[in-house]
Amino acid sequence: MCVDCGCGKSVPFGVKVLSVLAPGLLRSSAPAPASAAAVDAGVMTVVPAPLTPLTVQVHTSLLAKNDDAAGRNRAQFVQRGMLALNLVSSPGAGKTTLLSRTVDEFGREHRCAVVVGDLETDNDARRLHRPHVPVAQITTGSACHLDADMVARGVGALDLTGVRVMFIENVGNLVCPASFDLGEAVRVVLLSATEGEDKPLKYPPIFKSAHVVLLTKIDVAEVLGFDCRAAIENIRRVAPQATLIPLSSRSGEGMAVWYDYLRQRLLPR
Repeated sequence: MCVDCGCGKSVPFGVKVLSVLAPGLLRSSAPAPASAAAVDAGVMTVVPAPLTPLTVQVHTSLLAKNDDAAGRNRAQFVQRGMLALNLVSSPGAGKTTLLSRTVDEFGREHRCAVVVGDLETDNDARRLHRPHVPVAQITTGSACHLDADMVARGVGALDLTGVRVMFIENVGNLVCPASFDLGEAVRVVLLSATEGEDKPLKYPPIFKSAHVVLLTKIDVAEVLGFDCRAAIENIRRVAPQATLIPLSSRSGEGMAVWYDYLRQRLLPR
């Protein structure tokens, strides 16, 4: 069950039917046992004391099952010497275009693999398919995010021989993916010039969890009236911990900085 939007059904996705479960927040209430005595016309009448609700909150991990699977994913990535990145953004922010150029250029230097998440279609997988790039498409049906078990099954379907970088392209959504650890070493959040400069202020959890924020489509920022300086200030305000890289996947501006970041994070073999 998604702790943010409440979706929680058995979800058919690209590999099998997955039941996404999570315990709810347990609450118990009990009345105060006290009572009061009152005298009415000389007759003793027992009057119950006003009820004072007692709330006991028992906090349990809503994501324990997912976290266990994420831990297994992380161990597998490290064991194989793979850098795993989880790419998250609004729909249309440019994740697939970014990955297309990345696997064409950086992927010639270091072998990459991609797991793609979408509600329906294998369009993105077909866009990313290259002879040197193994790609798995996860169709989530109604699930608004990937979870760690889905990723494990997608990764398990790939030939990982020689793979140094595993890109996980999450479902387009800035809310629910913030809560789900997929076992990645790096969480990359994209903010595009086609969105509002205040998006980090409106969706702080995902930006606060980011290791990297990519400000994308900067080649069209001016014509769209997008204020890059204001967007950067908002990113810095919400996510001071994140590495910030402005870039354009189409013009190539900033891509060298992105590739340098990937090289610096590669695991030794």
